[in-house]
Amino acid sequence: MLDDRKTAILSAVVQEYISTAQPVGSTHIAAAPGVGVSSATVRNEMAVLEQEGYLVQPHTSAGRIPTDKGYRFFVDHLAAPGRLDDARTAQVGDFFSAAHGRLEEMLHQTSDLLAQMTRSASVVVGPRPAAVEVRSIQVVGLSASHATVVVVFSNGVVANEVVELPDECTDDTIARAASVMAACMIGRTLSSVAEADASGDTTVDELCRRALAAIREVTADDHVYVGGTSAVAESFDAVDVVRNVLHTLEQQFVVVTLVRNILDRGMSVAIGVEHGVEPLAACSVVVAPVVVDGEHLGSVGVLGPTRMNYPQALATVEIVSERLGERLGES
Repeated sequence: MLDDRKTAILSAVVQEYISTAQPVGSTHIAAAPGVGVSSATVRNEMAVLEQEGYLVQPHTSAGRIPTDKGYRFFVDHLAAPGRLDDARTAQVGDFFSAAHGRLEEMLHQTSDLLAQMTRSASVVVGPRPAAVEVRSIQVVGLSASHATVVVVFSNGVVANEVVELPDECTDDTIARAASVMAACMIGRTLSSVAEADASGDTTVDELCRRALAAIREVTADDHVYVGGTSAVAESFDAVDVVRNVLHTLEQQFVVVTLVRNILDRGMSVAIGVEHGVEPLAACSVVVAPVVVDGEHLGSVGVLGPTRMNYPQALATVEIVSERLGERLGES
């Protein structure tokens, strides 16, 4: 554990580097609030902090910058819980008050809101339809050989898929299959329906089986929305880092796994290599779960350089996740 003087100096270095993105010198830190010692003393203490892995000197004649270990100490012990100002709090409230329409559109707009407020890349993972109650289901004939299955979920998501009809399938068969599926699915989650109830008609039962399998397949993936990728280019000096980050954000499975792993480990902030995704080693990720009636149905987060403003990012992610959860609960 660091003593009070080293703690104050480390805090001042982290905050200054977050603000300026420039190596921090001892003279500047000596004048920072809460430090109150000479620049020579600061210089000595910064040397010790470097030896202990909290700071690093990028160039011999330059000041020092925080390491991942330094940021971790700052987040765990120094960073006061952030609080959004009234204007930003009102901005989030107004956004969700006005958010209507399909869930996909609201999640996409939520990712844009997060990116705008934090000037970082944002990630919003919505609930899988399989975990949401079915509101209605229809099976509509398209031709002599195909029909489309349309399912509306209680959160506003609409899933549809074309299925091939069994042999000797009539309009009456399609209508009966739709009735059987509605009886066993409406008011239940897709994940709780093992199979449609047997009707006694092998053609109807086969069409129900095909329709249910098609809907399961089309709703298996997570709803993932990434916003603010343009901010990535502004956040990093190295072109190869920007390229790696953008390429990783394009991979939906990687993004979802990253967010889930952080939350599963009981963390809200993963710094640098802590998150285990090597192409994002220069990044930190701040995440929060979206909870509805005690159930974790999604996640929101922001991704930026390790020198991100952690108190502000934590506050923003927290309030957006809370309001999104409330909005999903209402629908």
